[in-house]
Amino acid sequence: MKQTNTINIKNKKARFEYEILDKYTAGIKLAGTEIKSIREGKASIAESFCEFQEDELFVINMTIQEYSHATYFNHNPKSSRKLLLNRRELNKLHKEVRNSGLTIVPLRLFINDRGLAKMQIALAKGKKLYDKRETIKERDTKKRLGQIKKAFNN
Repeated sequence: MKQTNTINIKNKKARFEYEILDKYTAGIKLAGTEIKSIREGKASIAESFCEFQEDELFVINMTIQEYSHATYFNHNPKSSRKLLLNRRELNKLHKEVRNSGLTIVPLRLFINDRGLAKMQIALAKGKKLYDKRETIKERDTKKRLGQIKKAFNN
């Protein structure tokens, strides 16, 4: 039962705002109408973040729009959703967040080849303003080099 899935919702701000240290792939505990909305591509992780509540990891502020064909069983678009990781990974992340002050940010939301919704999360450190300026400068120089190469080849 292989499916060709094109659902790949990215958090473009995360790589600009944070320095990515380590990546994990986590499952998400969803209701029936939530997965249907994700399969339609009606989700956003732009303003979302991950937080520990007791010993479990939740993604907060992730928006999954209501499913259009649902009845009164529809879900709440902004509710927090549990992330599913191994206990060893959860303990490691919890220790890092508690001790070093790092944050956990969602990078992308996708559907794997088995049809399950997964989220790629990252252990990240916030960038300073001068780091962000450096990122913009690198992006501009890369763009200019590409334009020069293209003009030179023609």
